[in-house]
Amino acid sequence: MRLLHTSDWHLGRSFHGVGMLDAQRDFVDQLVACVQERSVNVVLIAGDVYDRALPGLDVVKLLDDALVRITAAGAQVVLTSGNHDSAIRLGFASRLLERGGVYLRTRVQDLDVPVLLPLDGGSQGTGSQKPDAGSPAGPAVLAVYGIPYLEPRLVAEELGVDTASHFEVTKAAVRRIREDIRQRSADGAIHSVVLAHTFASGGITSDSERDLSIGGLGAVPLDLFADFGYTALGHLHGRQELAPNVRYSGSPLAYSFSEATHRKGAWLLDVDESGIGAVEEIFWDAPRTLAVLRGKLTGLLDSEEHAWAESAYCQITLTDSQRPAQAMEQLRARFPDTLVLAFDPEGAQARSKKSYSSRMAEAVDDLGVCCGFLDHVRGRSAGETEQTALREALEAVRVEGAEL
Repeated sequence: MRLLHTSDWHLGRSFHGVGMLDAQRDFVDQLVACVQERSVNVVLIAGDVYDRALPGLDVVKLLDDALVRITAAGAQVVLTSGNHDSAIRLGFASRLLERGGVYLRTRVQDLDVPVLLPLDGGSQGTGSQKPDAGSPAGPAVLAVYGIPYLEPRLVAEELGVDTASHFEVTKAAVRRIREDIRQRSADGAIHSVVLAHTFASGGITSDSERDLSIGGLGAVPLDLFADFGYTALGHLHGRQELAPNVRYSGSPLAYSFSEATHRKGAWLLDVDESGIGAVEEIFWDAPRTLAVLRGKLTGLLDSEEHAWAESAYCQITLTDSQRPAQAMEQLRARFPDTLVLAFDPEGAQARSKKSYSSRMAEAVDDLGVCCGFLDHVRGRSAGETEQTALREALEAVRVEGAEL
């Protein structure tokens, strides 16, 4: 049996104001092609299927199309909810969808109800019925469990824990799964795969994940998942291996410039009667290159070194000592898809030793206050023409005040 571990599709998300539905459709095309070409039996989606609890109609249609195409290609789907999803909405019609090979795990009460996949080619099903202790041993079975995102304050009582923390509720969820595996092991060999949308200690974060909790307290220890054959994690957007049997698939697309160096993909797992076998990297083609550029405006506009970024989405930081006029317009003449512009001027650290209020206190007249404000908000001193205009405006205000 072959499983494909994915997560964090974030359907409906935009990239710095740029819509990504077309790019997400292209990802679905690649995923369906992978299912067909690599004979994938099960696609795992470990949470954050949507980017919002209330996705738009075109976004819902995209997921609908994806699930229809994946199952038509011959694979089943096991899907859990993440912290971006509405578990109730995502879990709608779950019992009906199971008839079509789509298994949703969005409720706490279903986290220890596995999708049972016989490894001898027999019929699959869900483990809603607990096995009898005296049942005769049967063939090896793959049991796929889904832990939805667990908001501690909302699920602590249901899971029977006193402390509402990510560690305690995840530990309680894992305990239920272990007990279910223990009971089922009397019927034969049970190989387990667990989906979980959480921040496991040892994972490397990027800017586009939103914190599960403040100050890193949401992290759960890696050894919670040590007993399972494979844990398919979601939440972090960089594909990474925390242990041979615990991995993040990462998001299929880059959702922040901090992911510019990521090679997006998934994990392909082979499972047989002896358990989890080979785990292989799968890569997705990126719709656009991301460029993170830094330097002075003239160098960025003239250097051939940056020619590759002309067709990329760009994040640019200018280091000119004074903020250039019409910087974005000039940059977009060469890099038309500049989405983020920041300034980190040379000498800024020395200038920042004095607070804005203390610098204003040193101004000798109204013109000095106005010029100081301009310097503060744009990082460039007022030029001679600007000073003349400000001087005339101040004089006009004084004359008008005297007439009143």
